[in-house]
Amino acid sequence: MKKKKTGLHLFMAVPAFALYCVFFIYPLTKGIGMSLTNWNGYSAPEFVGLKNFVDFFHDARALHDIKTTVLFTLGSAPLLNLVGLLYALLMNSKIKGKSAARACIYMPAIISPLIMGYIWYLLLQPGRGILFTVFDRMGHPEWFGNWMGSYTTTMIVLVLVNVWQYAGMTMIIYLAGLQNISQDLYEAAMIDGAGTFARFRRITLPLLIPSIRINVITNIIGSLSVFDIVMSLTGGGPGYQTETLSIYIMRMCYGSKTGYSTAVAIVMFVIVLVPVLISLRLMKRKD
Repeated sequence: MKKKKTGLHLFMAVPAFALYCVFFIYPLTKGIGMSLTNWNGYSAPEFVGLKNFVDFFHDARALHDIKTTVLFTLGSAPLLNLVGLLYALLMNSKIKGKSAARACIYMPAIISPLIMGYIWYLLLQPGRGILFTVFDRMGHPEWFGNWMGSYTTTMIVLVLVNVWQYAGMTMIIYLAGLQNISQDLYEAAMIDGAGTFARFRRITLPLLIPSIRINVITNIIGSLSVFDIVMSLTGGGPGYQTETLSIYIMRMCYGSKTGYSTAVAIVMFVIVLVPVLISLRLMKRKD
């Protein structure tokens, strides 16, 4: 009977395994093979071994793009989790108008990041943007600086816009986790004399580990693969200062360097995979 159940379980797993092979294993192996060639997307590929990877790590522009992508992630992922958790704690409390507030917080997440980037571009454009016009009408145009004029301020703007748009998605996951925590635990802790911070540290955080795991991993992946918001808001500028790896891959691919861009995509896959595996490992220890 046990063998029959095992055979049935294996048979039922075949469709999922087949889809996994078709949509992940095959593209990955095909991409690895393509990354070892000098191919422009049209003519026959020429095998060049690891040359594409060597060229990538000797390209100052590519290394700067790695720096930009990592800095964006270091700013965006923690802030998304912090702001999302604060929103969730607020929405889980007894305040009026929670339903409307949740809708307003989550609404930016359903808008295309490309459109969102263009909206913020119209708001922040120096000299003729909406916010500049408002300050100009007030008689103080000097209050509005050129936020997109330097690398540091541009990165801050990109991080804040990304957090503003996607904090609602993080909030929803945290809110679901908070609502699954039994109120009996809080009542027992209050009877024992535990304060607000002690209840948060001893009850809320440990029981939110599954939600934290989901949010940390999805935010890391989303931040490291950011494309739309940067492309629409800065175009990777000024110059190539805010160009991310995703934009670099796209430009190399359309620049008749398909083999090279595939090699960069493999590097990006590893860059995304490493922090995700580390996060999973740390979260497993917390469990």
